[in-house]
Amino acid sequence: MKFLEQPPCFLFFTGKGGVGKTSIACATSIQLAEAGKRVLLVSTDPASNVGQVFGISIGNRITAISAVPNLSALEIDPQAAAQAYRDRLVNPVRGVLPDEVVDGIEESLSGACTTEIAAFDEFTSLLTDTVLTASYDHIIFDTAPTGHTIRLLQLPGAWSSFIEAGKGDASCLGPLAGLEKQRDQYKSAVEALADGSRTRLILVARAQQATLREVARTHEELAAIGLRQQYLVVNGILPHIETANDPLAAAIHEREQAALGDIPDVLRALPTDRVTLKPFNLVGLDALRQLLVDATPQVQVKVDLPIELDEPSLSELVDGIATDGHGLVMLMGKGGVGKTTLAAAIAVELAHRGLPVHLTTSDPAAHLTETLSGSLDNLTVSRIDPHAETERYRQHVLETKGAQLDAQGRALLEEDLRSPCTEEIAVFQAFSRIIREAGKKFVVMDTAPTGHTLLLLDATGAYHREVTRQMGNKGMRFTTPMMQLQDSKQTKVLIATLAEATPVLEAANLQADLRRAGIEPWAWIINTSVAAASAKSPLLRQRAANELREINAVASQHAQRYAVVPLLKDEPVGVARLLNLAAG
Repeated sequence: MKFLEQPPCFLFFTGKGGVGKTSIACATSIQLAEAGKRVLLVSTDPASNVGQVFGISIGNRITAISAVPNLSALEIDPQAAAQAYRDRLVNPVRGVLPDEVVDGIEESLSGACTTEIAAFDEFTSLLTDTVLTASYDHIIFDTAPTGHTIRLLQLPGAWSSFIEAGKGDASCLGPLAGLEKQRDQYKSAVEALADGSRTRLILVARAQQATLREVARTHEELAAIGLRQQYLVVNGILPHIETANDPLAAAIHEREQAALGDIPDVLRALPTDRVTLKPFNLVGLDALRQLLVDATPQVQVKVDLPIELDEPSLSELVDGIATDGHGLVMLMGKGGVGKTTLAAAIAVELAHRGLPVHLTTSDPAAHLTETLSGSLDNLTVSRIDPHAETERYRQHVLETKGAQLDAQGRALLEEDLRSPCTEEIAVFQAFSRIIREAGKKFVVMDTAPTGHTLLLLDATGAYHREVTRQMGNKGMRFTTPMMQLQDSKQTKVLIATLAEATPVLEAANLQADLRRAGIEPWAWIINTSVAAASAKSPLLRQRAANELREINAVASQHAQRYAVVPLLKDEPVGVARLLNLAAG
């Protein structure tokens, strides 16, 4: 493996949920430890299962892995770190400030940025503790901070007074309020991250066009702030041997090879490793030792699978959606789970039934155009350009809030407006103009803001509260976008996920986030399920067996209603195939 050649002290594995970061980080740790190196494995992944992988309880303390001499592990719980971080900031003002102000502060600290910064606060000491680093040859991190978080930590010391003066907007500067005392430590940590002789970043992806595009954006974002020592690992590639006598496996292999052949240019120059798909769950030392080995083991199917799972189909969900004749349908979920395809399939099926539908997206236009590959009666399609909307929003804030700021204050505000929240808010404002149509037709929305962003928008923009105050005093009936999203009779939120542990956990966290905003998801969709497909390949059949646990968890623990969409032989592109997907 190229990423293991002459490895530096710090190795960071980063990538979207479900691509295999934890497994590869664990396998790397074992390989280095068994080569005689002293290794500390640190996980900051919210969906971490390092302890489960090794079959022991680890937690927030350095724990020796007795089965692997020279290897220790530490799990930083980012949610617990974030809660402790929030408590440090909020507890001193409880009972001092009005409750609604305290609630607003807590919400500003409830998003992903706070969780990531709090986790960074925890493991920064590992990068800067000279005694600790001297005790290990390698410290391996399962999950790296994003470029946005690193940029935040590079901001000048003026951020504290800037935040206190309330000059920021709905964004991610708020979580920085408690970091002032550690500025020197963070400076040293960021310097260590940017030092190629000490740090190597390993981008983990799957052989899928959407996933490779996302990891290309991550590469560029990190490279732009000086983190240039990057490697690429493409994980889970289906071996060619599995394609014999299985049209589904053959089609998957062909799609993966096409994605690898069309890899984004910015990734081509990176040292790249390819890891084959394994049939087994990557739990236990024997499994982990096989992960980074090129040879494909012979597969023995341990579970007799039915030809077809008896699970609810997407068609059944569409039946329930179509009953009202109109309404807002929002597809939500992490990147790479197929939201755009599912939104298009639902919109096409509703239009096919003679119902008026407006399909809108903030996904790149070419993607949706390629997915539809045609037109249909009763269906209109629009695209919101997130870059244009975000720039428009930024300019508005700079021209209003930024007008009276000095150069340093303006620079802080500009960074504040580069947060992930800013784009979600800007896009949602554009979506809000379209939402009104849902009273007369179906509006199917691909890509939606998180519950945290909605609450943040509600708190800082004050639109919902202001309309409520003004209209309520007049005794008039009215509906704000936030009220519409919270009304299950007007809005159906569908959470898309995959039948894998990390995507399901991320979807459950998203659901909790939405519920905090008063939005109850209507259904879950488990997309591209091998268990729901007619696989003949031994490897795919074993993978299908592994999915059953996650499907059961969605059905029994998370979803009020759900559907399982099978992995298809042909890409669901074009109206005919989308109709087939929705009808299946």
